[in-house]
Amino acid sequence: MSKKSDAPALILALVVTLGLLGGGVWLLAQRFGGEQFAGNGTDSNNVDDGQTYVASKAGNAGVDQSGGSAIAGAASFTAVQNVPSGLFNYGGSTSWAPIRLSVDTQIQAARPELKLRYTNPIGKSAGSGTGIDMVINSEIAFAQSSRPITDAEYQKAQQRGITLKQIPVALDGIAAAVNPNLNVPGITVEQLTGIYTGAITNWQQVGGPNLAIAPLTRSADSGGTVDMVLRGNPTGSNVKIVNSTTQALRELANTPGGIYFASAPEVVPQCTIKPLPVGFQASNLVSPYQGNYVQPSQCPAQRNQLNVEAFRNASYPLTRNFFVIVKEDGSAAQQAGEAYANLLLSNDGQVAIEKAGFVRIR
Repeated sequence: MSKKSDAPALILALVVTLGLLGGGVWLLAQRFGGEQFAGNGTDSNNVDDGQTYVASKAGNAGVDQSGGSAIAGAASFTAVQNVPSGLFNYGGSTSWAPIRLSVDTQIQAARPELKLRYTNPIGKSAGSGTGIDMVINSEIAFAQSSRPITDAEYQKAQQRGITLKQIPVALDGIAAAVNPNLNVPGITVEQLTGIYTGAITNWQQVGGPNLAIAPLTRSADSGGTVDMVLRGNPTGSNVKIVNSTTQALRELANTPGGIYFASAPEVVPQCTIKPLPVGFQASNLVSPYQGNYVQPSQCPAQRNQLNVEAFRNASYPLTRNFFVIVKEDGSAAQQAGEAYANLLLSNDGQVAIEKAGFVRIR
């Protein structure tokens, strides 16, 4: 009788013991598995930081869907691994100019084995689209793009047996600017598109004076900046095409009804123009600059500063990712493009990107 009465107690003790052992194994797996997933010094609470920052277009033929081989999260430029030696040509978006000027200079100083040379397209304007074409045509090792790869570009690459990969490295804002003497409170995204498609031709239509609008822009095939505003629509007949942001800003300063849009770091600090607040609704306009507008008479002693926080939290409506575009073929060019992206994604790179006026993504 004693043995029978002890059996349930023994079974219960065995179940409890197995449960405790199983829980311990689970906790160990979570601890060590989580640390391994978090990666090289990244925050395990942020899933993106544990990833490779590769954003490929799923569902397209010829598109990398493996997550890529880029390694994000190195602490410094010197800690980034697999950086090839040699001279590599690159090109693409003009919106990347501040990064090329300051960040790339720092990369070259820290990693002299990776020699970078910016290459302009022949017979075309520089831009995201032409840069991606140059990658597909093997004219450059990798491209800097201010927009994602389009379906048409993926298909063009696939037809040639090429797989493209895009690696986001920074966040940028688009700023609309007008002549500093123009009295207009701001503009909605819809109104901005209307101006560039020819639906809105007078500033009186958007709360300004009775003055004809003189829109300036770069060509539609030049890159992602124009795509964001036109949204697939053709430009209006009154829109003047300019070759560069420098030309546009010069003309804007002498054109009372002029308007132009470009990457915020190229526009907001300028002394001769006025950046406009932008919003999805006229009742909720957000400035691309911090605080009160700095008048041209106060510049350059003072300059308008980028509203980086509004770009980061998406309260400002016109933001986009910057991508490094590489061709996955196992070549030295692919290694150079991925190494360049990893350098930008290192802590040194992200700090330098922020100082250049863009928003870090990690």
